[in-house]
Amino acid sequence: MHTDTDTETAPPGSGELTFRDAVEDDVPTLLALIQSAYRGDDSRRGWTTEADLLGGGRTDARGVRAIIDAPDSRLLVVLREGMTIACCQLERRGDVAYFGLFAVRPELQGGGLGRRVIAEAERTAREGWGTREMQMTVISVREELIAWYERRGYRRTGELSPFPYGDETCGEPFRDDLAFELLVKDLTVR
Repeated sequence: MHTDTDTETAPPGSGELTFRDAVEDDVPTLLALIQSAYRGDDSRRGWTTEADLLGGGRTDARGVRAIIDAPDSRLLVVLREGMTIACCQLERRGDVAYFGLFAVRPELQGGGLGRRVIAEAERTAREGWGTREMQMTVISVREELIAWYERRGYRRTGELSPFPYGDETCGEPFRDDLAFELLVKDLTVR
């Protein structure tokens, strides 16, 4: 477990961040966090909302459990003063790590917490697994989100994969032009 003691970007009195691997008992809390960050009215309090693109759930309990239980996979839980405030998925794929299911409580978005979480995820993948590259997929029409990742050193590849229309575990699309774009970052350069 790694504790981040740099609290300069945290609201006053908010305490240190603690990172740990998710366990089965975290599933309900993580589902609520992920849903609140991406879908529904609660997500509109933050800037990462997908509520205008997709309805329904972002994932389900089975999907979260699959990440927790899978070999070469971690679901990092981020806590402040015992409260779950963010999470992200890491999956080892050889010398590459996949980053996904990134969620920050909507009311805490925009204050630097996301930067700290992604930096810890990169450190964890690089130091724990010897990962040379981080990959992720982002809905290609999410220009503001992609720009945020680019400011963190990620590069657009132009490589698109289809959105899984008809898969209810991915949500109910409101548009017919959704696709995922692969973003990559070289973790050997700091």
